[in-house]
Amino acid sequence: MDEVDRAIIRELQEDGRLTNQDLADRVRLSPSPCLRRVRRLEESGVVQGYTALVDQAAFGLPVTAFVRIRLERHTTDSVGVFEEHVRRIAHIQDCYLMAGSTDYLLRIVVEDLQEYERLVRGPLHSIPGIASIDTEFAFGIVKQSRVFPRPAGAR
Repeated sequence: MDEVDRAIIRELQEDGRLTNQDLADRVRLSPSPCLRRVRRLEESGVVQGYTALVDQAAFGLPVTAFVRIRLERHTTDSVGVFEEHVRRIAHIQDCYLMAGSTDYLLRIVVEDLQEYERLVRGPLHSIPGIASIDTEFAFGIVKQSRVFPRPAGAR
C-alpha cells in the first residue's frame, strides 16, 4: 500500500459516497487509475465495505456502556464459547480482546438503563465462564473519528 492508496482510504473514510471523479480529483489521479485502485483495495479486503454513519441517540440508543469482562478460565473452549455468545448479542457493537487485567472490552448501546440491566441479567449472565463484569457509562463524546491517522513511517 502506498501513499496514494492511503489518501484514497482517508477520503473514503471521510465520505464513502464520493463519486469516482470527485475521489480522483481529491487524490490527484485520473478517474480510471483511481477506480482500479479502489477496486483493488476492495478485492484485497483493505476496504471492507461502506456504511452510513447514524446519530446513535436519534436512532433511539442514547446510552453507551463500556464493559470490561474477565473470564474464569482461558481455555480454547471457554474463550470460543464467550466469543460466540458475544457475536450473537446485537447491542454489543464492539468487542476487543485485551492485554492486561481485563480479558475483553465491550462497547454496548442501549435505549436506557433498564435495557442495560435486562441485557446484563439475561444474555450476558447466561454466558458461561465469566468471572466479572465491570461497567462504565459514557455521558458524552469528546472525539469520535473514523478516519485513520497517517502511519508514522508514511510521508
